[in-house]
Amino acid sequence: RARALLQQLPPQDCDERYCPELAEEERRQLRAFSARRRQEALGQGLACPVPGPCHGCPCRKCGRRLNKGDPGVSASRLGDQFWHPSCFSCHFCQQQLVDLIYFQQDGRIYCGRHHAELFRPRCASCDQLIFMEECIEAEGRRWHLEHFCCLECDEPLRGQRYVMRSGRPCCRGCFESLFAEPCQACGDPIGADSEEVTLQGLHWHARAACFCCSLCRKPLRGQPLACRRGRLFCSDTCSRGQDASSSASSDSSDSAFASAPSPDS
Repeated sequence: RARALLQQLPPQDCDERYCPELAEEERRQLRAFSARRRQEALGQGLACPVPGPCHGCPCRKCGRRLNKGDPGVSASRLGDQFWHPSCFSCHFCQQQLVDLIYFQQDGRIYCGRHHAELFRPRCASCDQLIFMEECIEAEGRRWHLEHFCCLECDEPLRGQRYVMRSGRPCCRGCFESLFAEPCQACGDPIGADSEEVTLQGLHWHARAACFCCSLCRKPLRGQPLACRRGRLFCSDTCSRGQDASSSASSDSSDSAFASAPSPDS
């Protein structure tokens, strides 16, 4: 319950003491933003049995009727209406509102977190609202300028090339040393700037020297191919030739050919 409350009502959204790195102008904006929200949008739902005059009224969210004496929730900022307790939830995340604390906007109720995000972006690193005029946006998320750093080495990435890893930015050096897949042909890691082909969970550089027939070395980009035991073949003839040269037992199901996938950057 405490964790849910902290998630729905981030203390850094309303109290500058939780944001020690803010500049004075940002502190001023946070104070004004918080005061305006408390005055215009903050409320606390009242959990009570549905009174007699409201017998048969529909739930504001699901539309099912509420009878006299049924458990219900009312929100004074939204007029004489009732919700089922399970329906009294944030319009954005659908989480039930812990302790029934809500914010209203345009006739809808929100938890504090998602109500604040209607007006200010939230930094994906520090989880604080962004009051600066400039921020960095990548992959649909936003960061303070100074917080857009490599997830491994903390190198600032503003103006630098980066790769997104699990929703967080990673510098090219860390990506290539820690996360890049090895090429099945040459064994070298496939760098962030290299074109890659993936097939059956294996990876190749998309260049002709790597993504080619294991026997005749014919480039396979955009061509029919078969993948057998991690090796590529351009034709059934090359596949049988490889079997003959290695004296390996054949598997007819492996010799089916498919169109080569388009390389992914």
